[in-house]
Amino acid sequence: MANTYRLCRTVVILTALLFISLKNAPADQLLNPTTKTIFTPLLADPMEPQVSVMPYVGQRFLNLDIGTTADLYQNKSKTFAIGVDFGTWSLLRESDNFKFPVDAVSYLFGINTSWKEKISSQTLPFDEFSGRVRLSHISAHFEDGHYEPDGSGWIPEPGGPAIPFTYSREFLDLVLALSAPGHRVYAGYQYIYHTLPGGINPSSFHAGGELSTPGNTYLAADFKLLPVWQSSLQETRGYRGTWNIQAGMRLNAIGLEKVRVACNYFSGMSIQGMYFYHPESFTTLGMIIDI
Repeated sequence: MANTYRLCRTVVILTALLFISLKNAPADQLLNPTTKTIFTPLLADPMEPQVSVMPYVGQRFLNLDIGTTADLYQNKSKTFAIGVDFGTWSLLRESDNFKFPVDAVSYLFGINTSWKEKISSQTLPFDEFSGRVRLSHISAHFEDGHYEPDGSGWIPEPGGPAIPFTYSREFLDLVLALSAPGHRVYAGYQYIYHTLPGGINPSSFHAGGELSTPGNTYLAADFKLLPVWQSSLQETRGYRGTWNIQAGMRLNAIGLEKVRVACNYFSGMSIQGMYFYHPESFTTLGMIIDI
């Protein structure tokens, strides 16, 4: 009952903020006007470093993400940049007395380079081509929220490696995009050149699109083809599609230009490193702060 009350309260507050912004906002806005990077971060990619609080709808979980991407160098024409990425993705369990023990957390750091250039096309509805290459390290860990309450040991997870295990990956990620004010499409490829545990297919693919809609709102979708872990073989075989669909609004009308309220529907392989073998589906509703 208490969980239902908190969810209803959150929905009421977010709905009120959405109504206020929609009533006062102009119809045509850039997707992410607050960004200071050459390559605008992908809105619906759940592995994009960001600051966000995303409670699950109807489940006692919470995604807490803390991270950012920053350009350290930009050329004078602002068409080329070198930057850094830092991010954490934490899965929290909701317990009594406003407690949120951390079940699992993933850490990322790396460097990136990005570029963009104007294009002229009579057939395509785009006026800019951009790209980004990342060299990154990510590691993941179970925390105290994944430990048995009686202290007897880790909570077992069927279908995955024996707990505890070491999760670590180093990878290159390339994404290319075509964009115009109000919309963007992109496609990318990721190559893992070192991984623990072993037996992981090094290749994965992703693509997506973003559309600005009236009233400072937007729609975005990110699709990935991710390798599927076969516990009996201790390696990945085949791929599974993974979707994250996001609808959101920037709260410009009430002076919160850097704040978005957003709803995500996720279905596919878990983004949490310690659950890399685990398919799941859930909906989240919360806030994202662009810094």
